[in-house]
Order: sequence, then C-alpha cells, then structure tokens
Amino acid sequence: MTSSQVDKQYDGSEAVGGYAPEEGYERGLGSRQVQMIAIGGAIGVGLFLGAGANIAKAGPSLIMMYALAGVIIFFIMRALGELLLYRPVSGSFAEYSREFLGPFFGYFTGWTYWLMWVVTGMAELTAAAIYVHYWFPAVPQWVTALVFLVVLFVANLISVKLFGEIEFWFSMVKVTALIGMIVIGLGVLTFGFSSAGDTASVANLWQFDGFFPKGIGSSLMTLQGVMFAYLAVELVGVTAGESEDPEKTLPKAINTLPWRIALFYVGALTVILCVVKWTEFAPGVSPFVEAFAKIGIPAGAGIVNFVVLTAALSSCNSGMYSTGRMLRTLADSGEAPRIFNKLSSTKTPAFGITISVLFMGIGVILNYVVPEKAFGYVTSVATAAGIWTWLMILVSHILYRRAVDAGRLPASSFPAPGGAKCSYVAVAFLLFVTGLIAYDADSRVCLYVMAVWAAALAIGWAVLKARNPQITQRREPELEKVG
Repeated sequence: MTSSQVDKQYDGSEAVGGYAPEEGYERGLGSRQVQMIAIGGAIGVGLFLGAGANIAKAGPSLIMMYALAGVIIFFIMRALGELLLYRPVSGSFAEYSREFLGPFFGYFTGWTYWLMWVVTGMAELTAAAIYVHYWFPAVPQWVTALVFLVVLFVANLISVKLFGEIEFWFSMVKVTALIGMIVIGLGVLTFGFSSAGDTASVANLWQFDGFFPKGIGSSLMTLQGVMFAYLAVELVGVTAGESEDPEKTLPKAINTLPWRIALFYVGALTVILCVVKWTEFAPGVSPFVEAFAKIGIPAGAGIVNFVVLTAALSSCNSGMYSTGRMLRTLADSGEAPRIFNKLSSTKTPAFGITISVLFMGIGVILNYVVPEKAFGYVTSVATAAGIWTWLMILVSHILYRRAVDAGRLPASSFPAPGGAKCSYVAVAFLLFVTGLIAYDADSRVCLYVMAVWAAALAIGWAVLKARNPQITQRREPELEKVG
C-alpha cells in the first residue's frame, strides 16, 4: 500500500482510531483464563512429539533454534499487542489486515486462519484418538474421535466461560508436566539419582560431535518444525473481544511470553539433552517419553501420553473457538454468508462453530481413507497458513506505526519496543523460513496447496465483487449482538 493510499484510508470519517466496537460477545474470559490460553498456545504437540525428529536432525543446536524462533515470536506478539490495545476486536488480525492493507487481505487472512484451524482440528482429533488407543486398543479410533468432537463442540456452544475453563485445565496439565520434567531432570543432574545419573551431564550438549553435530545448515532446516510448534500463540488475539479487561489482561499475557518460551521450550529441551545424550533420540518418539524411560520412571510413557492427549484436545478446542469467531468477522464484512454473523442466546457464534466442526469431522473419515504420510502433508498446510497470519500481523503493525507517526491515528497504550524495526526483522525471518520450506522436498507440498487455496480465494473474491461492488470499501463493524 502506498503512502497516498494510507492517507486516503485514514482521512475523514472512515478513521477508526482506537474504536473498539461492542460486538455482542460475552466478556467472559478472566485474567486467569487468558493467561492460561496464552501459555497453552505456546505449548503443543509440536514440542511433545515433533521435537524428537528435530533433535535427530540438529542435535543440541535445536535449543538455539527454539530460542531464535522464540525471539521472533515475541516480536510478532508485541506487534499484535500494540494493535490489540489500539482497537481490541475479536476478528483481530483479519480486521487489522482489512483496515491497513485493504478488504481483500482481511478476507484472505480470515479464511486462511479458518483453514489453518480446521486442518489442525482434523489432525489433532485423529491424534487424540491414537493416544487413547494406547490405553484402550479394543476401542475403534473413529469412536474416540467422534466422542471428543461432540464433547468439545457442545462445550463451545454453551458459553465462552466453559471454553475458557476447559482450556485453563488443559493448559495446566501441560504446564505441570513440563515443570515436573524440568525439576526431575535438574535433580538427576544435581544429585545423580536414577539410572540416568551416571551419564547425565551438561557436557552432553557438546561432547558428541559438538553443539552443531550435523552442521549449521541442518540446524536451520529444523526451523520449519520449530515454527510449527509455536503455532497458536496468536490465539490470545482472538480472545480480545471476550476478555473481561483487555487493557490489563492482554499486555500481561503477551509480556510473559519470553519467560514461558525460555522455561517450557529452551529450558525443558536443555534439561532433557543434558540428561539423555542427543544421539539416543529418534523421529517418531517423544523426547519426553525417552527421557522418562532413561530416568527409570515406569509410568513415564503413560504420563506423557496423557499430556500429549490434553495437548491435542486443547488444540482442537481452540480451533472450534477461533473458527467460529473468524467466520463471524468474515460474515460482518460480507465475505461469508450473513448467517455466520448471528449469535446464539448464549452469545456464541453457534452456526459458525457448527460448520467448522462438520469440516473437522472429515478428519474422522480421513483417518481411514488417507495414508499416514498424505495426512501429514495436509497438516503441513497449517504451518504455511500460520506464517501468512504472522506476516499480516507484522505488515499491519508497520503500516499502523506509519499512520501513528504521521498523526493520522492515535498511539496504542501498549507500544512495541523498537517500534516497527522489530517487525521488519520478523518479516525477514518468516520469509527466510518460507524459503527453507520451498527448499525442502517433503515440506514443499504445503506451498503448492496454499497456491491452490489462494487461487480459490481469488476466484471467490472476484465473485463477491461482481455481486456486491461495495465489498471493497472499508467500513465500521456492524456485528449483531444477539441471535
């Protein structure tokens, strides 16, 4: 967007400076729940399971990759935080894309974020059924998947408070497990107890072919998987329209992100790789299961299985929550059927949640008709969609700062440190990761899928413009308060 376009967009009555519309949602998410949603978003299956394959590729240097990516994620979240306190709306990054880049980008971002969560929901639903199969092999996986789907669906329809409470306890399980692993690992390193005590040492981080055993290039290639592990940290932005006190809860949730990343990712991996040498980890095996086994905790596999189950259900729960809100934002802008705009008597976007859940239910069927590798390809689409979402947050922030510096918009009460400079750095990093995805033959397929998705959305936009030329004009949200 050129500076003249920005000037035009923020000239006169269309300026939305700081205006936060009352969207009709119940502001039922308290500080405790928003904090845990933020924490839970930073801890997922990507860490509990995906880290095993990445350790095999990069060795101890994976710690540095998680730390590097964590810094970029903090830049992204501070950029989002500044926008959220400028105008806290449930549509979040789709709304900011629409405001600062134009209606097409809001439309594209909203539908792409919806796709990300639907695809993620399919994968997590199947994963959760597999984890339960570990304990109850006689129960068909599709039955378990269907039960989880229905239970989470009903919970999301009842109220946002129930969603927040479920997410709180899911996150609590993940946090407790990670802290327990760190404490036990530090105990093994300090006091030398357990069967791993004789070999546990900080020197394990460099003794076996160095800190970069496979070379820096191989370490950088793990950034794709590392970024996937961080998907959903932006979910706290979708809660803005339903937080009891967004001016207090959102900055606190975002500002605590660095220590969460330092503790749960960098800290946990560092302890594990000190307790167990990196050469003993393999793809497809959770590093946490391997570490518990080496320490000699007999129920270790079962404990980690339970934790990963909660991580999968947490992700699916979040997907149902966010897709319904995003469809409502799209409907308000005329970019989805108007029926998605309605709220139920419990102030939830019930129809949008229902349609999204029906698409997630396809995952139950895919569990049988799609081979495991092909299903993995489908889930990789979530990473590409997530990177697009983060890029739109950053570009919107850069344009917002330009408008503030020019005096066209009011300053946010939660400015990002370094202004737009950190956003430029994060954009460059995300483009670099996209290049790595394009370079890798296995992950490249997700870019092909995204190209097809982009073409489909472009056709949809052309049809929308033909039917309603006014859709290209920026307007204030007119979200219906009750359904």
